[in-house]
Amino acid sequence: MRKDLVSVVRCALFAMARGLFSWVWLRKPIYIQARFSYLHMKYLFFSWLAVFVGSWVVYVEYSSYSELCRGHECKNSICDKYRKGVIDGSACRSLCEKDTLYLGKCLSAKPNNQVYSGGWGDLEGVIKCQMEEIPHYNLGAEMEHRKEASSFNKPTKGTSVEKFKEMVLSHLKTKVGEQANLPDLVSLVFSVADYNKDGLISLPEARSTWALLQLNEFLLAIVLQDREHTPRLLGFCGDLYVMEKVPYAPLYGISLPWVVELWIPAGVRRSMDQWFTPSWPRKAKISIGLLELVEDVFHGTFGSFLMCDVSADGFGYNDRHDLKVMDTRHIVPEATFQKAMRERRCDTEEDCLYGADCRTSCDLTKHQCTPEVTQPNLAKACGALKDYLLNGVPADIQEELEKQLYACIALKGSAEQMEMEHSLILNNLKSLLWKKISHTKDS
Repeated sequence: MRKDLVSVVRCALFAMARGLFSWVWLRKPIYIQARFSYLHMKYLFFSWLAVFVGSWVVYVEYSSYSELCRGHECKNSICDKYRKGVIDGSACRSLCEKDTLYLGKCLSAKPNNQVYSGGWGDLEGVIKCQMEEIPHYNLGAEMEHRKEASSFNKPTKGTSVEKFKEMVLSHLKTKVGEQANLPDLVSLVFSVADYNKDGLISLPEARSTWALLQLNEFLLAIVLQDREHTPRLLGFCGDLYVMEKVPYAPLYGISLPWVVELWIPAGVRRSMDQWFTPSWPRKAKISIGLLELVEDVFHGTFGSFLMCDVSADGFGYNDRHDLKVMDTRHIVPEATFQKAMRERRCDTEEDCLYGADCRTSCDLTKHQCTPEVTQPNLAKACGALKDYLLNGVPADIQEELEKQLYACIALKGSAEQMEMEHSLILNNLKSLLWKKISHTKDS
């Protein structure tokens, strides 16, 4: 009886085990199939997402490029006016008849300010053209533009040379103030306008010159044309003009995709910017160039100018490691700046900011911005050079250089208010750098 009971139990257990084994065997393909379907759907989802994101990026890039890069429209507009006899200039024939001035790579950052690298015979240059409208900076918080159609209707037909001189003189007086040596500046403008050097200013030449004088960059190119730190003006046609190309730019820093930028801490990013820079003696020479530029724009022959965006992107250098200004649109006449600030209402200090670096105080009793900048050009320049110069500095001057740079950055108020201290710090910095590199070939 006991043996029979054991046999029955064994048979039952065997049957249960067999059934369980069969259930697992049957369930395995179902599990594998479900797992495969899940992976398949996951793969399809991410593939679709990648295609969608990629298509969106391509669309945005294409739309941005087509909006920013309209060089052919600019050229057609300029050449049409040239052929009709509305405008003239030293670059017109090469651009519109000989095709020896050509537009290369698009470098535009704003649709109405077309910028291209290009060639003019054996010369390499940067070609800049105003699309449809000439920008006039009204010193808004973020470089707002007051638009005015570039119809080249000034001066009008019948205007005498003397009358045109009066127009130019009045315009320059508004831009750079009364204290400048204006007659000499007018003579410089006319020497540029008379590109064929026949001693006469034709109406098309005058119209081109008047359109260009509305642009800060063109005005500064004339004011600083004899200085080594401003690219040479090679030619113009209407409000299109060609500047000398700066071989190495920006001053320092590397360009990374925005996706990579998101994951890099600010401190690491600043260190990376200094990786690809020249040797220290060459950096010292370039830095001296920036200090000399500060001298040139501070109480120069034709008035004072404010540097309102002193960042690495705005500067470059040539093969001899001479500093060159890349973008002078943010170097504005002090007289124009002060006039605009007097007229600006404010509630906080942030309302009295122009560009990235030109800030004044807010008089809360009147709710108006004060005209004087809180930081001079030299302090801004030293702030831009601090990491650049201290990275790799020789040990024997490190302490002194750091001390002088921080004293320079601490300068407050306008340069006019503290002229002696400003000049002393500037000369000390230049002397320290020159003394260290004067015996090297880099000097």
